[in-house]
Amino acid sequence: MKDQRNTLPYWLTAPSVLVMLALVALPLVLTLSMSLYPYDAAQMMGSTMTSANYAEVLSDDYFHVIFVRTFGMAFLVTLICIVIGVPEAYVLSRLSSEWRAVSMVVVLGPLLISVVVRTLGWAVLLGSEGLINKTLLMIGLIDAPIKMLYTFTGVVIALTHVLMPFMVLAVWASLQKLDRATEQAAESLGANMFTVMWRIVFPQVIPGVLSGGLIVFASAASAFATPAIIGGRRLKVVPTTIYDEFLANLNWPLGATIAVLLVVIVLTVSLLANRLVERRWKQVFR
Repeated sequence: MKDQRNTLPYWLTAPSVLVMLALVALPLVLTLSMSLYPYDAAQMMGSTMTSANYAEVLSDDYFHVIFVRTFGMAFLVTLICIVIGVPEAYVLSRLSSEWRAVSMVVVLGPLLISVVVRTLGWAVLLGSEGLINKTLLMIGLIDAPIKMLYTFTGVVIALTHVLMPFMVLAVWASLQKLDRATEQAAESLGANMFTVMWRIVFPQVIPGVLSGGLIVFASAASAFATPAIIGGRRLKVVPTTIYDEFLANLNWPLGATIAVLLVVIVLTVSLLANRLVERRWKQVFR
């Protein structure tokens, strides 16, 4: 009976583990193996293993620009989500139960709509004849339409809107464990609102900020629909480049190589950020 109790958790988790292996691990392994073969115009892939695909991507300035643009965009979107999402989650946690329910629907609204529909909505708003430019022209703030569609800025705006709920929810979950007595103690000792937020509240919600930031960063770096629609075909990012290599150029090994590098970089940045942020804040607020 003792042995059966000890093995019961493993049997219960076995189905989910098998599903994870079949739907996540196996495709990643196949993608990795595909990246190690040369491109063959007749058969898609050659028969001998090689590292030429990685050498091509790592040595070509064209791919360097694409990777820098992609991860620069992901970092910027993550930073904006932190700056806006943390105060938003704090205000949300202080609302009454009725207003909190309404606010949660507003925050979660973008997640209830298809990403393609949301992105097309932003395309309408950001266009030269869109609502934003028409409003700015009408009130006289600009003399000519501002080019926001098919630009880096437009992609950042749209991705921030799409991914903001993940940051708000992660920080809001951490705020549920916040001890209100620490805020009241700081205020009674003369600390202003900014000091309370920076020295008391923010250190306690670092786990939520970190988890939300990692979700936002990984999602922004791997986003396809929003950069493809808002950025267009000229503003290349890594996911759209992978799509082009697989379906336009039919160079599956090169597309698989770029995909593998994307996964490796995202995982590396996530692990390093986890280590550095936790170590840094432990030193500062020890």
